Amino acid sequence: MKLFGTDSPSLAAVAAVLATLPTASAFFRMPCSGPMLRERSDPIVNPGAVSPHLHTIFGGNGFNFTMGAGATKKSTCSSCKAKADMSNYWAPDLWIQAKNGSVHPVDHSGALVYYLQRKDKDTDKLYAFPEGFRMLAGTPTLRTLDKTSKAQKAVSYACLGSNKAETPAIPNYKCPDGLRAQIFFPSCWNGQLDSKDHKSHLAYPSGTDSGKCPSTHPKRLVSIFIEVLYSISEWDAEWKSSSKHPFVLSNGDATGYGYHADFVNGWDVPTLQKAIDTCTADSGVIEDCAVLKLYTNDETSNCVIPPRVAESTSGWLPALPGCNAITGVGATVTPPATCKAVSVIGAPKSYATDVSSRGWKYVGCASDSLDARVLPKDRMADDAMTVEMCVDHCKAKGWSYAGLQWATECWCGSALDTKTLGSNKCTTPCAGASKEYCGGDRKLSVYKTATAKRRRSLHHRRRAGLV
Repeated sequence: MKLFGTDSPSLAAVAAVLATLPTASAFFRMPCSGPMLRERSDPIVNPGAVSPHLHTIFGGNGFNFTMGAGATKKSTCSSCKAKADMSNYWAPDLWIQAKNGSVHPVDHSGALVYYLQRKDKDTDKLYAFPEGFRMLAGTPTLRTLDKTSKAQKAVSYACLGSNKAETPAIPNYKCPDGLRAQIFFPSCWNGQLDSKDHKSHLAYPSGTDSGKCPSTHPKRLVSIFIEVLYSISEWDAEWKSSSKHPFVLSNGDATGYGYHADFVNGWDVPTLQKAIDTCTADSGVIEDCAVLKLYTNDETSNCVIPPRVAESTSGWLPALPGCNAITGVGATVTPPATCKAVSVIGAPKSYATDVSSRGWKYVGCASDSLDARVLPKDRMADDAMTVEMCVDHCKAKGWSYAGLQWATECWCGSALDTKTLGSNKCTTPCAGASKEYCGGDRKLSVYKTATAKRRRSLHHRRRAGLV
């Protein structure tokens, strides 16, 4: 089910293949930066509660543990390109299980979401998702393959650089250019917004990704196909043998059969319908769809949500987040009798450090630029950088603002352009204190001396003759 995502050969090649499907040639693919959030949250299957396993989440920042009617409209940004789309998309993460048994998440840089105008006949009506619509594809507990199942045919893996065909499971050979997890959502609809199992209101067409809809689900929706590319070659040394991969999904699935994805519609429906009806280019390039106004890459990458489940989801861990035993082919997956994993939904995580004892306070996360530094007056770098070290340095130099970046850098200044504030991506741990945060890629964790305002106020009062 290859759709030429991050591993694209050429747009000409894409068009040539899609030309073999006369009613399926029109499509656009939407890049989503990410992840916007990595958390044990699933508002479709586990509304109002912590989910059993971790998901990587994309889309609008209105995402929450409960997504009732209108929830997506609370979004003020999206990690996906189209401004008219405040939907949310989520799927399990890929992890590596090392030879010593510990686990570590595998990096990815986001997702590609394809919107394909596939239908049985050219005269068929193709519908946009209505408000309040949601759906689920895949089954988290699957550990065996049913070759006759359309739903399982919708899940596939592309081992880039291997020159081998796509597989229904995580392949047991190395992928020099990455492993791409792929899933097709069903597109035949019975007219309901949801169903008890979040699947029954939909069905796959006769060819899984194309073909004719069954009479029970006669309406044809635009097709969604999602792919996430994981950088797995950096973990080649952890293979236990040349014929057994060391990877596992965050739901404990070492086969890959249990891959799944969820979708909550947040589109401006008339805009999506117009895009479906009028964006008929076969290039797949979203910029060719003039109906859609787009965010910049910086805007999508800046759209993140602080997690609310107080647990580690990065770095080396003794076990997968939640209570997810790692299981292989043929295993029966059952919830554990007891689970001591965090089950409380807390306040959004703060990435600020309390330095009030030093007379400083956190201001926010600022977007920085090599050409126009936010705090350009002084720079200091240290492989043992901490927030305290930076504010002490700037204070000693007489500056009123301190900013931390890239885990090791400290910048100082006398003024701050508040228009640079607003990012939430100051999430890189400090090199010298893993529980403190020192900015990120072109992001500054900014602190301000608490005495600066009082000093300026006294100065202005003297000038005004008030003291």
